[in-house]
Amino acid sequence: MNTGVKITVFAAALAATFGTAYGAGAAIDPAAPDRAPTAHAAHDRPTPAGHAGHAGHAGHSGHADTTPAGLQISEAGYTLELATPRVTAGAKSELRFVIRDQDGRQLTSYRREHGKELHLIVASRDLVTYRHLHPTRAADGTWSTPVDLPAAGAYRVFADFTPGVEGATGLTLGADLAASGAYRAAALPRPAATTTIDGYTVTLNGDLRPGEAGELTLAVSRNGRPVTDLEPYLGAYGHLVALRSGDLAYLHVHPNGEPGDGTTRPGPEISFTATAPSAGTYRLFLDFKHHGTVRTAAFTVHAGEDAAAGRTAAAGTPKPAAGEEHTGGGHQH
Repeated sequence: MNTGVKITVFAAALAATFGTAYGAGAAIDPAAPDRAPTAHAAHDRPTPAGHAGHAGHAGHSGHADTTPAGLQISEAGYTLELATPRVTAGAKSELRFVIRDQDGRQLTSYRREHGKELHLIVASRDLVTYRHLHPTRAADGTWSTPVDLPAAGAYRVFADFTPGVEGATGLTLGADLAASGAYRAAALPRPAATTTIDGYTVTLNGDLRPGEAGELTLAVSRNGRPVTDLEPYLGAYGHLVALRSGDLAYLHVHPNGEPGDGTTRPGPEISFTATAPSAGTYRLFLDFKHHGTVRTAAFTVHAGEDAAAGRTAAAGTPKPAAGEEHTGGGHQH
């Protein structure tokens, strides 16, 4: 894994319109992001080291496709097709999907990345619920995974994979998922420099900067003591996903260093090099493993001109109440 990892950027503007109850057939309409992206954001899609191919792909015209990835259902001839476009909130369901190739056939050949053929992220559009799943693939190319979404509303499914064909590059395709039930709007959790999950405290240092690489360091402690024996999870001591509020622009980052490289320690700190596509509000989700269990710590941060105000708010903001904390988990091994 390379040091100084860049981020893949995905941007699109979508949101959901709800009544007093969110039904299975609720419509999803375009909406503006929390903050408008900079003019170049939609045309600048850097490819992160070790996670190649998320930048634009050449089309039939020979020009690179600069359409932001991740929030589109098809790219480079591959299509994400959800067989389960809706589930019931609060009930365990099976999420099933396939990836179709240029000829409409179900893809059955994948290149393994970070120990898995495909990584699946499910996030609610209010950024309160987050799941990092690893589904299983049947011989015919059908993927499936159990999922239990706690609240009704609109969700986004991201499939992160590399086709197992010569010359293929990494892709992240996205599709909308609805969870039916009584819908209640949830506010984005307040910015805070620390968060707690299952008795662990995670502290965030550093700024997420638009258009500029910056280092984010997350330190893990338990009962006031630094955790110095983090366990490798998917080949790293931590994995970080960032989602931009409003349009769910998707940033997937891998940490600086890896277990066994002679320099990277198993905690308490995990560092990442990140570049935000624009100013705005982001939700960060850190996966880390300790004592055999994967946990997810979440933060709300501001990038750009709002960063200083966000730090001030975080310093003076008490720890979120239990009802305000994200619902993470959902990991599969």
